[in-house]
Amino acid sequence: MTSVIDIYERLRTAPDDATRARVIAEAFEQLEDRYPEIKDLATSAGLRETELRLLKEIEQLRADLTTEIEQVRGEIKETELKLTREIEQLRADLTKEIEQLRADLTKEIEQVRGEIKETELKLTREIEQGRMEGRLEI
Repeated sequence: MTSVIDIYERLRTAPDDATRARVIAEAFEQLEDRYPEIKDLATSAGLRETELRLLKEIEQLRADLTTEIEQVRGEIKETELKLTREIEQLRADLTKEIEQLRADLTKEIEQVRGEIKETELKLTREIEQGRMEGRLEI
């Protein structure tokens, strides 16, 4: 890098305008190498504008997410109510079915008890008849 004093000395001692123009062009080239174009530099106003835009986008995302979360909560609540109703219906159906089975089994048990009594009576009669026949033969 050439210092400012070097550039000054080269300009002062330049023999003609073409040489001076060349020294000035080289100085500008060094400046361009050292400092990028202004449009590439971030300015305070540009940064603030970008920050505000990003904050606005963040707030919008937050609002969208909040809305979406509330929708999902509503769907979950709806699903819970639906499942609760289905469970209650299943319980009622099962209770009814159990009661019907209980009634059917009670009926069958009573029927079997009746058959057992009939069989006992029949066997008792046969035993009595067998005893009587056994006495008659003696």
